[in-house]
Amino acid sequence: MEHARKYCRTLHAQISKGTTSDDRFMPEGYVRAFAEMEQMVLTEKLDGQNNCFNRYGVFARSHAAPSQLPWDKPMRERWELIKNDLKDVELFGENMYGIHSIGYHKLESYFYVFAVRIKDKWLSWEEVKFYAALFDFPTVPEIPIQTALTDVFHFSKDENQILAEWLRLNLEMTWEESVETEGLLGGYDPTTGKACSEGFVIRNAESYSTNSGRLAVASNEFDSLMKLVRKAHVKTDVHWTKNWNPSKLIDYQKYHWFAYEYLSKQ
Repeated sequence: MEHARKYCRTLHAQISKGTTSDDRFMPEGYVRAFAEMEQMVLTEKLDGQNNCFNRYGVFARSHAAPSQLPWDKPMRERWELIKNDLKDVELFGENMYGIHSIGYHKLESYFYVFAVRIKDKWLSWEEVKFYAALFDFPTVPEIPIQTALTDVFHFSKDENQILAEWLRLNLEMTWEESVETEGLLGGYDPTTGKACSEGFVIRNAESYSTNSGRLAVASNEFDSLMKLVRKAHVKTDVHWTKNWNPSKLIDYQKYHWFAYEYLSKQ
């Protein structure tokens, strides 16, 4: 029995580079659909594990049973503190405790919220920020949008070129150049030490259902958000679960990860 439904599938923008064999792309017309949104949100995609907090426990990708993975231990401990207040609220975010393909020098928390679901509704970005703060978590880093997508959209232009140009205007460099920087949380390659970041997520600022019918996607695929991932992003292998290392925070007090400040010095 699944304890609520797992996080739905986020499709890649057609200009995304870091796809695997089972990844899927947004269908034709996707840029126009996003340009028609009243407001969009651009966030940095963090390289963690997708976790969900709900009334039943902490879950990784599968919602068949609460996670017992060792790198989810801080999440289970935090859940014990908030479980009675969650009710119908489901918090989805990046578990940053275990270092994956990217390490971060500027982490303030082991969990960064990127979505909140109540029953069948995915809440607006303002509501996501509200619930994240209510349960003492940050949200994933938000990148200010200075130029609206609708301002650069034109039917006569290739939609992928439009999206790339919109990203360039708001990032002040191409998105491919941006993922070669440390991003907003000090990202780096744990093997080489070179600055890097994973990519971006673009979502509707308003609330939405998983599939609102605006695009021809499957029922379990989002049509109100999409992702862009750097080329050859995944660096971990089958041995990661045995050789993983924990992340360190720059401030263990801000989001109350007190016990892990001591453990990080062991």
